[in-house]
Amino acid sequence: MTEADTARPPTATVSQEHFIGMYLAKTDPWDVATSWHNRRKYAVTMAGLPRERYRSAYEPGCSIGLLTRMLAERCDQILAVDCVDEAVVSAREEVREFPHARVESAMLPAGLPDATFDLIVIGDLLYYLSADDLEALLDGLVQRLEPDGDIVSVHFRDRQSGGNYDGFSVHEALAARPGLERRIHHEDEWFLLDVLRRVR
Repeated sequence: MTEADTARPPTATVSQEHFIGMYLAKTDPWDVATSWHNRRKYAVTMAGLPRERYRSAYEPGCSIGLLTRMLAERCDQILAVDCVDEAVVSAREEVREFPHARVESAMLPAGLPDATFDLIVIGDLLYYLSADDLEALLDGLVQRLEPDGDIVSVHFRDRQSGGNYDGFSVHEALAARPGLERRIHHEDEWFLLDVLRRVR
């Protein structure tokens, strides 16, 4: 058995209240603005985008909007969402100079948008979901990804503990969706990055 076979998602999706509490305790709970690991992860993510420019991007779980700002420079339109109002306010401030960037509050998978996109970027979010919510979100994301569009997934890889439900598990679940073809795979001691294209 592989790690993906043995690791299991949480029995319930981590609550919105949990994340609200994190932002009340600290404006940037994951230190995305100051941590070298996170700054490097964002740089690798941007370098991994196969196309110079995209028509319309969707970023679920945008946190304080640092990656949103980078994506806004490569996209004609971008919709970023988070479930915490404090994060939404910070992200809106981060992209205030980009009129084509929208940041909204949404709880996933229930709050998926009606639009379709040629780029979806999801980072450090999928492993917080229960099995049912993960399936619903992955199905919903693939449905909203246009043919020949790219979905970029970037998640922490728990190498210290081993066998835990982490980026390895959720990336395998995403890659198993019908109609997606893996175009880029990056793995290091900190995170995994996969770029998958919708081929049908």
